[in-house]
Amino acid sequence: MSQRTITPLVAKHTGGAQINSKYSEELAAECLEWIKEVTGEPINTSGDMDNFFEVLKDGTVLCTLVNAIEAGTVKNVNTSKMAFKCMENISAFLEAAKKFGVPPQETFQSVDLWERQNLNSVVICLQSLGRKAGKYGKPSIGPKEADKNERQFSDEQLRAGQTVISLQYGSNKGATQSGINFGNTRHM
Repeated sequence: MSQRTITPLVAKHTGGAQINSKYSEELAAECLEWIKEVTGEPINTSGDMDNFFEVLKDGTVLCTLVNAIEAGTVKNVNTSKMAFKCMENISAFLEAAKKFGVPPQETFQSVDLWERQNLNSVVICLQSLGRKAGKYGKPSIGPKEADKNERQFSDEQLRAGQTVISLQYGSNKGATQSGINFGNTRHM
């Protein structure tokens, strides 16, 4: 019996580098411009990752943003630079974003911002919140959200639709299975 050498698989640790590779400086700058416009805060609107992180990391600007959209949304904004106080600010912002209608899949975890793990998800959340802000009389960013377009059909229209044969069913155009011999025995 021959011996084989087994080499262990070593996973490459990419950390946040791979996740943050999707980060768009243009979208981040657009978000910061929008925040500046809504809040009136004098913030640096450069979209580079370092600036984006520095402006938002303690959560005070985010809390100011949701309070500018609707006054009193976040009752207590922590100005302390202690980690858990900053995380509280970020969590309060996320709760407010959900209240404004940002879907859960478009939000982020507090550590994504605080530990700079996934700044792209922060941009996505701000873009989503920016679309919702128009409903509160504030400027919005990103593509306009689609309006609901419900249609009402009468019972007669619904019954008429049941008699239509969909084109997805196709047509065999006179084809038959004659000549198909798969599985048949051959005669010589």
